[in-house]
Amino acid sequence: MQSLKLQNESLVEIATFLVRRWSERENITIKFSDKMETKTRLKENKVIMTPIEKRIGDDFQRYRQFRTSLWYEAMRIKFCKKILSNDHAFGFILNTMETRRVEHLGRKIWKGMDEEIILNYTYMLVSRPQLHTVYGKARIVEAFYQYFMFGAFKGEVQASHFEKIKNASEFAKKIVDESIEKGYDTEWLEKKIPEIIKILDIDSLLTIPISLSFMKAEMTISEEELLKFLSVISKNKEGDFGKIDSNAVLRGDNIYDEYKVLLDENKKNDKKGTIPESIGIQIPVVTNVDETAIYDVNLINNLKTKFRELKMGWKEQHLVNGDEFDEESYIEGNKPFFSDIKKSIKTKIFILLDHSSSIASDAIEYKKATIALCEVLSLLKVKFAVYAFNTENRSVVCWSVKPDDIKWNRIAAKKLAQIVAKGSTPLAEIYDKMFPIIESKRPDIFLTLTDGEPSDPDAVRNKIKNLKRLGISMIALGLGPNTIRSITIANNLKHLGYEKTLAVSRLNDIPKKVLSILEQT
Repeated sequence: MQSLKLQNESLVEIATFLVRRWSERENITIKFSDKMETKTRLKENKVIMTPIEKRIGDDFQRYRQFRTSLWYEAMRIKFCKKILSNDHAFGFILNTMETRRVEHLGRKIWKGMDEEIILNYTYMLVSRPQLHTVYGKARIVEAFYQYFMFGAFKGEVQASHFEKIKNASEFAKKIVDESIEKGYDTEWLEKKIPEIIKILDIDSLLTIPISLSFMKAEMTISEEELLKFLSVISKNKEGDFGKIDSNAVLRGDNIYDEYKVLLDENKKNDKKGTIPESIGIQIPVVTNVDETAIYDVNLINNLKTKFRELKMGWKEQHLVNGDEFDEESYIEGNKPFFSDIKKSIKTKIFILLDHSSSIASDAIEYKKATIALCEVLSLLKVKFAVYAFNTENRSVVCWSVKPDDIKWNRIAAKKLAQIVAKGSTPLAEIYDKMFPIIESKRPDIFLTLTDGEPSDPDAVRNKIKNLKRLGISMIALGLGPNTIRSITIANNLKHLGYEKTLAVSRLNDIPKKVLSILEQT
């Protein structure tokens, strides 16, 4: 799946948005793994997804399967008390019944998912193993799964096993229906599993072989074959879903626009993300990190309220008392209409964040302040880029958190969240790494946030001179644990040749200081 294979960042972003929206849990993170099946770890607030390219079908169909799998995991997060391992019969059967329960509950909320669920069922049936390829009593469990989920078998079932499987499936459906009707949860269902185990005449600790859809990712299936499987699912699911239009299910019109937007964003990110790496600036690989930990909603909202006046050109005040407004006199003597005067901030700013070891103890607050700053800059439509530096494997690394030509988004926040504060402050080396991109982009302001003196002051002084020759305003923000220390750091930075240095002792003041610079430009 070439169009999406290289674009995991966009997939992480949309998957994170969707799972949080569907589950109503803001701290859920997404991770891709081609070594395990899709699963949710409730205690870790983590969803592990099978990579999209490991699924069956064409590009669009793979995306739809990926999206529906994500929906199921979101519903598990919302409605399940626990999720057991699929490695043994007990957990496998419980999770299978929970799939049906959360599907029913989720469909009441998300009514537009029906076509996607039907298509997903079709591909699930396609990817299940033929029963003759499963050995021992695990074949009974696989047959139970297929009959319970799809109402059909792939292959033949021994006559001696069929009655057990049929009775266990009917009992399981009855239990799931009762749990939905009476509002029972996972723990109630779990108490019923021994009865199903008894009907199937198996051991609850029976090992279940791995049977994953991505094990057959290279297999091909014609549209004619797919329609055959779809017709089986449509017929067997009609009691739950009503009359199903197979052609509408295959088209997926309601999802296609979303998919096209994703492809367009992927193309943009692919083009724009290559420049930093080519000159030695690295881009953090987006991993399973919870960026909500560095989102201070109160700080962000307060700053947005304060700096809307910068965007609009006027300030709204709510007071207990004031002069009475005489509208007739006002209209007679004044123009009766008013309009917002929007201020446009044309300044382009590059921000470099010191992530040396000295910032480690305050790293979370430091990142919260940075996130708040980025949110406000985005609100004000300021063109900005964010970089950071630290030490990785004894080498100094400059990280591209947000290029200037990509909008601020949660992926950028994830990148910032996973950068660890460690190492020294080799500013000269960092400026040298960044020089080609700064020379190419020519920002109006290059702002460095640091809490210490650089390793080589003379080298930094020379680099600053070179950057200023490009017409760039070099500004530094000195961070200190208290007012005296921050002023001292700012004064020391001034001697390095920065045009302006500011002192900050409270990290929450960083956004205000930066925005005050923009107000003066």
